[in-house]
Amino acid sequence: MPELDNKSTAVLSGPEWLKISPVAALATHSRFFLTLRSGEGAYHSLILFRLTSSQLPESGIDELPSSQNLRDQIYVMEANCPHLGADMSHAEIEECDTGLIAVCPWHRYDFDLKTGHSETGLKACTYATEIRADADGTEHVYVEAPEGSRQWQMVEFRPVSEEFADPPPPPLDLSHLSISAPEPREPEPIVPAENPPTTLIQWAVLILNTADPMLKVQRTRHAVSLFRTGQLKSIGHRSSRAPRPPDEPPREEMYARNMVDPAKMARRKNRAVMLHALANIEQWAIDLAWDIIARYGPAHPDLPPAFFADFTKMALDESKHFSLLTARLAALSPPTPYGSLPVHAALWESARVTFPSLRARLAIIHLVHEARGLDVNPGTIARFRRAGDADSVRVLETIHRDEVTHVTTGHRWFTWLCAREGVDPVRTFREEVRRGWRGDVKGPFNAEDRERAGLTPAFYEDLRGEMRGEGEAGGGVQAMVAVGYEGTARG
Repeated sequence: MPELDNKSTAVLSGPEWLKISPVAALATHSRFFLTLRSGEGAYHSLILFRLTSSQLPESGIDELPSSQNLRDQIYVMEANCPHLGADMSHAEIEECDTGLIAVCPWHRYDFDLKTGHSETGLKACTYATEIRADADGTEHVYVEAPEGSRQWQMVEFRPVSEEFADPPPPPLDLSHLSISAPEPREPEPIVPAENPPTTLIQWAVLILNTADPMLKVQRTRHAVSLFRTGQLKSIGHRSSRAPRPPDEPPREEMYARNMVDPAKMARRKNRAVMLHALANIEQWAIDLAWDIIARYGPAHPDLPPAFFADFTKMALDESKHFSLLTARLAALSPPTPYGSLPVHAALWESARVTFPSLRARLAIIHLVHEARGLDVNPGTIARFRRAGDADSVRVLETIHRDEVTHVTTGHRWFTWLCAREGVDPVRTFREEVRRGWRGDVKGPFNAEDRERAGLTPAFYEDLRGEMRGEGEAGGGVQAMVAVGYEGTARG
């Protein structure tokens, strides 16, 4: 994955331009997500298409043409269709008399990749691109910044998905990594034979109620693919019959037997135990990404499709993380597959506190818990590096890069809600933490990655929660989530 350029803003002549990526880094994929944030805190999501010389969105690695030709094969447009907000990351690229068009997967609206014009009368925002050489001769792609704000920074740049960009590999058999039931049973299909989901909310609730973690991953991949390619009937959050999510997602029986109080888990861990603990957190994180869709979507019918696109992307990321960790655990320690060691539900218990409020959920889970992960992940990676475990280091570095974007997503939608409600985001965040967290949010802080995700020191310095009462849901376990995060960085 291309590395994010921290100095991504460059003022050339005239409009503001953003340095996006070295040209060579675009060879690995054909479509990339770009998330921009302005100096005023506004967010803007874009899609970069890299077409081949045959004007088709070829997948995988191929030989890049010259920079002059490449300039005509790179297009950037807004990430959501101006019709009803569909995710354009899986738009079909077609050739017509006037040039190349991107066809929305939901309702087949088409938009000229250069001008954004559509025969329907709508217009998508498109952005000019340039290829310029740095002083050392390295060629970079620059994109014209959106109008209306200044001081834009690129806060996310990564491939749309490996599955989309590359030929799909044979499915990896991970069945031996999950706990088997005492009696053999017929495997559940990814799509239920009876009453298959027809909306995103229905898929979210089905996945939340899926106990088998490997099936949860498979269903997540399938549901996100359906959503991105326009094969779902609707999001379903405006329906009065939208299903309700469970109070707590179920777990397989033998997995549930290993559930313990997080306070009783060992603080010092070997690598296998650390990977197991992190995989446990990622399984709950899959559920939390679907839960924010299912629990708060129907309560907020004004949420735009971009909200659901962001959190389905997060669910897919968390599924990828879980699979990477469980596969690495199996390779490192075959006698201890996922689920064979003690696990806890502290992250979900902390989320219970936020059930009444989307704003509280974004604050506590994404801007406290996930931000804390940014602080401690580098220490965890360093520990595996000291042990000479390069394979695990690569997995953890991938996870960390993705988690920065997850905190960015939390910040984006928290500030969106605050703007809708006319309240100050920093002051409101600190108040949510005061009510929904227990104790100090302690450093040391990864200020660089927090800043990249939108969290300035005003958000987190001298931050303390005042929630009291052991009987209050989540009140006694929040600090223990550090067993999963900080415990892995010790030793």
